[in-house]
Amino acid sequence: MRAAIFTGETKLSVEDVTSIEPGPNDVVVRIGASGVCHSDLSFMNGTIAMPPPCILGHEGTGIIEWAGPEVTRVKVGDHVVASFVPSCGHCFWCLNGQSNLCSLGEETMLKPKATRGDGSVAISLTGLGTFADQMTAHEASVVKVDTDLPDEQLALIGCGVTTGVGAALNTAQVTPGSSVTVIGCGGVGQAVIQGARIAGAARIIAVDPVELKRKAAEQLGATDLVDPSAGDAIAQVQALTGGRGVDYAFEVIGLPDTIVQAYEMARRGGTAVVVGMPRMDSSVTLGGFSLFYAEKKLLGCVYGSAQVRRDFPRFVELVETGRLNLADMVSRRIGLDEVNDAFRAMVAGEVIRSVITHT
Repeated sequence: MRAAIFTGETKLSVEDVTSIEPGPNDVVVRIGASGVCHSDLSFMNGTIAMPPPCILGHEGTGIIEWAGPEVTRVKVGDHVVASFVPSCGHCFWCLNGQSNLCSLGEETMLKPKATRGDGSVAISLTGLGTFADQMTAHEASVVKVDTDLPDEQLALIGCGVTTGVGAALNTAQVTPGSSVTVIGCGGVGQAVIQGARIAGAARIIAVDPVELKRKAAEQLGATDLVDPSAGDAIAQVQALTGGRGVDYAFEVIGLPDTIVQAYEMARRGGTAVVVGMPRMDSSVTLGGFSLFYAEKKLLGCVYGSAQVRRDFPRFVELVETGRLNLADMVSRRIGLDEVNDAFRAMVAGEVIRSVITHT
């Protein structure tokens, strides 16, 4: 099979590899499409440590071509969306309604998946590796979907959509008539905006220095646009909310400064949600008295607090009924050999999402 591999360099190496024999609980999926997510870049640039060689990609969809003898949840021929956090169904977190924290993730993360031409063994990102034409994954890492939606849209549900929409609906539980601000309007940020719109937020403020992203945010549900390069973003948000700040502030970048900014944008008694992935060695400093006196909530958010076997089908239905717009989140359709240019376009602010397609 062909795969895009992180070798420790700044660009991925697209090459032929040989799949390692799958295990009894594994499935082999023919990939139809894979979104190019900023989290992949975070592993490439060292924000999150990942030992090379590693097949990247964690946002994808496809058809099961082979299922191990102990696989019970899916079968050959099923259309599935990959989940970058597995959902085993029987660990402490799964049994307590927090399958987005499933302990099986640690086991699947570093499992060898393919042998390269030089004999080295490659693992796969989050146990998936969707930047390939074929993927081997544990059955707990895929969810069957019944839909005619195109793969380029379904792929986004595997990460960006679930993380963003879930942050609004599950983590923050945005209420009808409320006010929301979203700092960072890439693919996940656009999904947060849509989640807030679906939840019935009255005012949704999109904060991003890139005009293309602000315009996309307006199209997908933002009522107000803030350019942080045009002046203090906190002051601009407060001016739009009668000086109070918003009910819910979402940080979708992963920087300590913007996490603090989101906290400051939330009104007294409001909620700030950290959706972006910070560096592992980063820290955030907040005033101690403010934590007490403002009575704000500061929430972490892993995978939109999603329960994927419940939420993937829900999100599919939202798309099918026109409530969730994934078509306009796809900026470019590319082949696997164009993956490095997709990261260039991401950094340059030229796209919301590039999607690798194999059809």
